[in-house]
Amino acid sequence: MVTIEKKCYLQIKPGVTLKTMKITSQSFTAGGRIPEEFGFGKLDAKNHVTLSLNRNPHLAWSEVPSGVKSFVLICHDSSVPSEGEDVNQADREVPADLPRTDFFHWVLIEIPSEAREIAAASFSKHVTPKGKMGPAAPLGARHGINDYTYWYASDPDMAGDYFGYDGPCPPWNDSIMHHYHFTIYALDVESLPLLGKFGGNDVRRVIEAHIIEKASYSGTYTLNPRLLGA
Repeated sequence: MVTIEKKCYLQIKPGVTLKTMKITSQSFTAGGRIPEEFGFGKLDAKNHVTLSLNRNPHLAWSEVPSGVKSFVLICHDSSVPSEGEDVNQADREVPADLPRTDFFHWVLIEIPSEAREIAAASFSKHVTPKGKMGPAAPLGARHGINDYTYWYASDPDMAGDYFGYDGPCPPWNDSIMHHYHFTIYALDVESLPLLGKFGGNDVRRVIEAHIIEKASYSGTYTLNPRLLGA
């Protein structure tokens, strides 16, 4: 067998000086559990889960490269079950070996180039049944829709377009901890050709050729009492 070593070479654009961009948070420790105040749902002893405060966490980024004209922020859960048959069933857990997929919790584009911080609860302070307004967002940025838009599409009490941040609410019977990634992208363009209701995959596709640098900050969340006890 022949092993071919693959290397990735970053093409540095003219006028760009690269640094090692960093993202941090005062709301939770990197790799640690996200406090329930930043969740969409929290553990409930009687009903398994109930609505939480749904505050967006604090985020700050530094060591920004030169040439940046705007930022994009995306938060996604990379641990979502790819099939829903076992989700929230009292007689079993979602198996750990089930393939997982992404669920977008926050899509924010056209953050001004001078911005370096998002304060806790400055973009979301509570759960809003039937969706959140958008795309206009603080700082002059624009929100995309998150995936609660699709999750609640058939629920008459909750259906709507969910713009902006809505926090963790993983299946309460999932056998694994869920991982939430807050990624800041430094771009070489001020605006993006996205209109109306755009989501996380739409943004990922459009910004691919415009990323100067990116940095991620991750935390975990669970509503499974067994995992919380551990």
